[in-house]
Amino acid sequence: MGSYVLDLREVDRTQVAVVGGKAANLGELSRIEGIRVPAGFCVTTDAFRRAVEDAPSMGDRLDRLSRLDPDDREGIRSRSAEVRRIVEGIAVPDDVAAAISGASARLGGGVACAVRSSATAEDLSGASFAGQQDTYLNVLGPAAVLRHVSRCWASLFTERAVTYRLRNGFDHREVHMAVLVQRMVFPHAAGVLFTADPVTSDRRVASVEAGFGLGEALVSGRVNADAYRVRDDEVIAKAVATKEIALRASPAGGTREEAIEPARQDQPALTDAQVVRLVRLGRRIEAHFGRPQDIEWCLVDDDFLVVQSRPITTLFPIPETDDGENHVYVSVGHQQMMTDAMKPLGLSLWQLTTPRPMAEAGGRLFVDVTRLLASPTSRAGFLEVVGKSDPLIGDALRTVLERDGVVPSLPDDAPAESIPGVAPAAIETDPAVVTELIGRGEASVAAVERDIRAKSGPELLDFILADVQELRRTLFDPLSTRVITAAMQATWWLNERLHDWLGEKNAADVLTQSVPHNVTSEMGLSLLDVADVIRPHREVVDFLRGVDDEGFLDELVGLAGGREARDAIRAYLDRYGMRCVGEIDITRPRWGERPTALLPMILTNVGNFEPGAAGRRFERGRQEAWKKERELLERLRALPEGERKAEETKRMIDRVRTFTGWREYPKYFMVSRYFVYKRALLAEAERLVRAGVLRREEDVFFLRLEELHDVVRTNRVDDELVRRREEAFRSYQALTPPRVLTSDGEAVAGVYRRDDLPAGALVGLPVSAWTVEGRARVVLDVAEADLEPGDILVTAHTDPGWSPLFVAITGLVTEVGGLMTHGAVIAREYGLPAVVGVENATRSIRDGQRIRVNGTDGYVEVLPAT
Repeated sequence: MGSYVLDLREVDRTQVAVVGGKAANLGELSRIEGIRVPAGFCVTTDAFRRAVEDAPSMGDRLDRLSRLDPDDREGIRSRSAEVRRIVEGIAVPDDVAAAISGASARLGGGVACAVRSSATAEDLSGASFAGQQDTYLNVLGPAAVLRHVSRCWASLFTERAVTYRLRNGFDHREVHMAVLVQRMVFPHAAGVLFTADPVTSDRRVASVEAGFGLGEALVSGRVNADAYRVRDDEVIAKAVATKEIALRASPAGGTREEAIEPARQDQPALTDAQVVRLVRLGRRIEAHFGRPQDIEWCLVDDDFLVVQSRPITTLFPIPETDDGENHVYVSVGHQQMMTDAMKPLGLSLWQLTTPRPMAEAGGRLFVDVTRLLASPTSRAGFLEVVGKSDPLIGDALRTVLERDGVVPSLPDDAPAESIPGVAPAAIETDPAVVTELIGRGEASVAAVERDIRAKSGPELLDFILADVQELRRTLFDPLSTRVITAAMQATWWLNERLHDWLGEKNAADVLTQSVPHNVTSEMGLSLLDVADVIRPHREVVDFLRGVDDEGFLDELVGLAGGREARDAIRAYLDRYGMRCVGEIDITRPRWGERPTALLPMILTNVGNFEPGAAGRRFERGRQEAWKKERELLERLRALPEGERKAEETKRMIDRVRTFTGWREYPKYFMVSRYFVYKRALLAEAERLVRAGVLRREEDVFFLRLEELHDVVRTNRVDDELVRRREEAFRSYQALTPPRVLTSDGEAVAGVYRRDDLPAGALVGLPVSAWTVEGRARVVLDVAEADLEPGDILVTAHTDPGWSPLFVAITGLVTEVGGLMTHGAVIAREYGLPAVVGVENATRSIRDGQRIRVNGTDGYVEVLPAT
């Protein structure tokens, strides 16, 4: 009988399976010194099982529930209502009822209770139970407590909970409900405390919301709350709300809303001293659980009681350091146009590839720029280069620098790091330099493909770790860096001088259309050529529309024109099969592994273009650039000192057109090498699965490269580590990384400081001149891109894996990006108006709306429906 109820003081956080998540947390809270929790007990999952086993034909009904389709709303509604009625109608078994009544008596005979459901989270690791947390307040008398325990049990079968389990493949029989019964408290005030700022994520700032009466009204959003922000035991911001109602206990049981007398409506619910005291209690709870908490509290006779505490799941994690110093981090993903979470193998390979140490947090990488900002000699150059590339990062860093004590200040003569792009690039404008670099890169990739073939086991891992050094050497070749820097500096020179001399905005955008040797833009045009091969064969086109299997290439051979179609796609994959969306993460599926990813883009091209579109498009861009060059030089010659200005400008145009294409090649060669590594590592993973070391090949993605080396050497793996990493990765996927992050956890958002915009315009960074109007297609997954001529692509971020879509659109809007990121470079080359760095673009613009993209001045307007 004792297992049917447990006193709250007997419970801790290890007992979730017995008492559910809410009760386990409260039991743990009651063990923290100085933290008061209302007295209570838990009706355990054993009691639930004991009660349900007596219910007539319960098993059959749960089986019928399990067979429902998650989208069959009517079926779920009627079947779940039936199960709820049965559970609520169960006569609580005598032994269970006796245990509950005895525990109620120990709380105090006539005491009012709060009865709350506390679901086991064993089916939903790390999740609240689909929001199904029923609470009944001011329950009076043992009979009423028993009735509400049955109601809590029944809440396991609400439509929402049932649908959640069906969608996620959880067994209704494996989920159990515990119930928490506590002595009811009648507070003067109640509310919520976040021990980290839920808006900025700053761990040093706590946020308190408070209202009169019971906290349920505030949590459910029925009443306004006072809001406080506290840092270092000091209230740094306060907003007192007009509080017209409070939720109070009703004498007959339950609760009722009461009007607050006008004289008290604008009084604060807490004094500043009480707020500071509450935050101190919150810090104690946070220290106990080891992470920021979302805490529900109430105030009774100037004493705080805690009625709930759970982790704040929306905060972005902080890179780990052990020096106790302040740090400022810049997001790598925002530079790479890939802000998705990466798996450990991908993170570790990228860290080995880059010359600068990178911190890790939330499945993303960050560069610690504290020293760059601290040194006066490097600070100005760094802010200038970053600000040109991504004004929001530049502004966020300036915001941090304005705060006292965040960034240490080094003396003026402290050694400064060199900032790429600041010193002029010393190099002659010679096309042979680019062809030489391309030749070197191709030879280097061919050599690694040849040399890796015979390697396996520890020798393979040794080979890859050694070859990463060769990858770094080619990626950061000083000649390559000079070429990229020269192209960037020439672009800036043209934009600044031609604006000063002729009033031209972003002139370089037109001048860089259809430059030679841009491997990413060639990739998009080549897919138009593939579409040309497929278009005449109606049977092939129809077949490709219905494909959902990766083996489709071999099936093409039996169709008229199928052999030619297969050969064209295979040739494309031979050249570009190492690419994909999110390609800096080696674990992401490549087009060569998943060729179906290309089909939506190929079919879009088949439907939207005439034969020969690739050649015509490239030539049109070349002609436009050439025409613009002649026009600008002519206008310059008419100015004072015109010949000199025209000559300097011509020199810079040649420099931009000669060197800009190379910008895309280093990454192409890096990703080519990554794919060579990946195929070899997956072959090794297959061997480990056959040997019974790994459960499945993909487990290698959740190990760092160095850890995988150990697994291959010892033939042993820590399955628990792999499982934890998988779980962490899933939680990271839901987070949005900040552009700038401090070691206090604050996500610092920059702003565009501009006042020259039309009313209601969405501001961004202009990266490709021209203006266009069209239908917005909001696309978050390339595979779901359904584009028609004239569409404007609106998405979160684009890396080279998105580039083949660019031939099918007339404009581009992204939430992430800078002047020299891939999307911007390709948009300019194709002559597409583009605005990047538009915060929340995919939420502010609805799919199908007409929009105007001003890629010259950097803003987007949503047009009225016609």
